[in-house]
Amino acid sequence: MSYGEGSPRPASGFELWSWFFMRISGLLLVFLVLGHLYIMHILNSVEIIDYNFVARRWANIGWRTYDWVMLALALFHGANGIRVIIDDYAHRPGWRTFWLALLYVVTFILLVLGTVVLVTFPFPA
Repeated sequence: MSYGEGSPRPASGFELWSWFFMRISGLLLVFLVLGHLYIMHILNSVEIIDYNFVARRWANIGWRTYDWVMLALALFHGANGIRVIIDDYAHRPGWRTFWLALLYVVTFILLVLGTVVLVTFPFPA
């Protein structure tokens, strides 16, 4: 493989679907994050972004869904990348199992915590 070619596409199975997921989620994340940055940091100044701003924004189920999709895609995209790194560098099966289990547990905990915040966010009276 020469410089700039990227990783070759796997032939089939889980690695193929993982390869496709990385490309699709990466593209979606570019648009979701740029939209978030535009709305939160260009359309609105930092002086008005506070608890009430977030509460008004999250009163709309569309914004909650937008933020949750961005959270879930970022977590799974990052976890999939770290999974590939673990497969590349953890050569002993015991260590590979340990690091993958830790990765999956941390990813699950972060997804649950983020989801709980989005679902149970209290609104001002």
